[in-house]
Amino acid sequence: MRKTIDKIRLASVAAATCSFVTSCLAAEISVVGSRPLKALPIATYDWSGFYVGGHVGYGRGSGRYSLFDPNQTTASSSFGSLFGGLQFGYNYLLPPRLLVGIEGDISFPNYLDDGIVASRTTPSSAVTEKLDFISTVRGRAGYAFDQWLFYATGGLAWSQARFLEVSNSTGNEDKILRMRSGWALGVGAELAIAPDWTARLEYLYDHLGKASGTFPSGTGYESTTVGLSSLRLGLNRKLDWTGADITSGNTGGSWAIDPSSWNVHGQLTFIEQGYPAFRSPYQGANSLTGARQIQNTTSATAFVGYRPWDGTEIYFNPELMQGFGLNNTLGVAGFPNGEAQKSNFPVPRIDIARVFVRQTFGLGGEQETVEDGPNQLAGKQDISRITVTAGRFAVIDIFDGNAYSHDPRVDFLNWNMYCCGSYDVTMDKIGYTWGASAELNQKSWAIRAGYFLVPVVSNSFNYDIHILERGEYIGELELRYSLFSQPGKLRLMGWANIANMGSYADALAMPITTPSYPDIALTRQVRANYGFVANVEQAITSDLGVFARASWSPGLVEIIGWTDCDESLSFGTVLKGSAWGRPDDKIGVAGLVEGLSPISRAYFAAGGLGILIGDGQLNYRPEQILEVYYAYSVNKWVTLTFDYQFVDNPGYNADRGPVSVFSGRLHAQF
Repeated sequence: MRKTIDKIRLASVAAATCSFVTSCLAAEISVVGSRPLKALPIATYDWSGFYVGGHVGYGRGSGRYSLFDPNQTTASSSFGSLFGGLQFGYNYLLPPRLLVGIEGDISFPNYLDDGIVASRTTPSSAVTEKLDFISTVRGRAGYAFDQWLFYATGGLAWSQARFLEVSNSTGNEDKILRMRSGWALGVGAELAIAPDWTARLEYLYDHLGKASGTFPSGTGYESTTVGLSSLRLGLNRKLDWTGADITSGNTGGSWAIDPSSWNVHGQLTFIEQGYPAFRSPYQGANSLTGARQIQNTTSATAFVGYRPWDGTEIYFNPELMQGFGLNNTLGVAGFPNGEAQKSNFPVPRIDIARVFVRQTFGLGGEQETVEDGPNQLAGKQDISRITVTAGRFAVIDIFDGNAYSHDPRVDFLNWNMYCCGSYDVTMDKIGYTWGASAELNQKSWAIRAGYFLVPVVSNSFNYDIHILERGEYIGELELRYSLFSQPGKLRLMGWANIANMGSYADALAMPITTPSYPDIALTRQVRANYGFVANVEQAITSDLGVFARASWSPGLVEIIGWTDCDESLSFGTVLKGSAWGRPDDKIGVAGLVEGLSPISRAYFAAGGLGILIGDGQLNYRPEQILEVYYAYSVNKWVTLTFDYQFVDNPGYNADRGPVSVFSGRLHAQF
């Protein structure tokens, strides 16, 4: 399944790339009949200067390793992964258009492959070798044409190797980190696509040296040289730190891509979050730890959009993720950090978060202006339109929108504040899935529907590809209105998941042997779950708005993707800072109450485990959360947010808590 998904991703990326390159190489002369039309001259690009950029690609590698436990075993290994990362460099153009330069880069493997180079089982343990990252510093030399650069590159390479040993008897894990050094060689071609932008295709071979050591258990290891071949697509932006016009060295004329047909945006979000010690008389497998704790998460995303022709848009969002949610993202149904994935990454990992196509069919009549933004190309579109979106993205990119609470990178942090509580959003462990949606939009209303893949089992990275037989079906009606001359929206949403899910009642009815709690995994079969969400937002003034969400599901089966919740009600308000002279600042206050169905309460009281909760026993009370934040706008690119959350009855358990969660968030975007 993992290979299937990677092939789907690669095919999607390849399709977008082919369209991109086709436009880049389009002829500069149009022909009507046999008569050529005069074309604009090709612009000359100034290659000299500093630049920064990002890349994604695929690499295949091989190596040999030995284990001593106590006998020596030697084996070879091969591995492959999507990679992604950042680069920074400087070029200098010599006459006659010879180019020399230097570049440094760092690449991280895909979260699914997790940089695994080799894995070996001994009589007493399992040993895994991973590459946390690969970095190089290389010289470049080549020849530059008007808009093309062809080059060779070579230099030093190094990598952090992570060796892990897990004991077969205790499950305890030991780790050892080693730096490996080596060299890198490659070739590439780069194309200027705008006065300050270039796109590149590069082949690189990294050769990394040996690493060896001994675990505390006495198991020894030795990893011989590792070779990795990569093919990478990159995008660079030229920098200018002198304040001069960055386009001054570029002559006028045509560029490979119409500037109005594509855009690039980016974001970086860092969240530091912690809580002091709280009352915790007992703990289960999924309990929030009672001892004080501090954790952080980081995400960095590039939003690349391209319009090959009117009505069609292609978007590609590579994303780096790093960090840990509090208590490994367990213990609270309304989890306090919406950026915390249900997987933990001690070092950054790359994900192609979104790759999708959006097709818009205008139905005529009045038009509206679309502003340039992330996953949004500037232009005009008919208000009356049909929009079809297909690919990989988050379901809540399309559904359950709300102007005041919808994005934990800029709004409320809590999971069930920015989304919808008992709506079991289908997703993998990091929040995305594959699917399609269609929307009919009118001036005062819109209706949208979608189908999305579900995980093969609850909280899984793998998707169930029994298309249409299983999956999530969702529909939403959006009504737009004015109340006392202020705009408002009401959204009514219904959903149904058909998936391989366990039953709370069946799990309780089974005799308990090992483990000593109801094992819902033993009851899994194809079942249906469903629910409803009502979502309202209302502006009171131009600076003040309120919102509310109510959600319900029957709570008979395990959750497939989101969080353990069967009913929820939230209400909040957001105020801009115009009254105190800071119109770009925001204050937000919101409250949330959520609960479980009677049968799910019995399941958790018997010691059952859910996606996020499971204390081993349960003195049931509704989970109640208050969140308050102040977002301080440093400038138009950077915002600092100070956030406080009070969580009463975490995990619906009156025996635990309450918990005060303090957070700081840095968000930058361009």
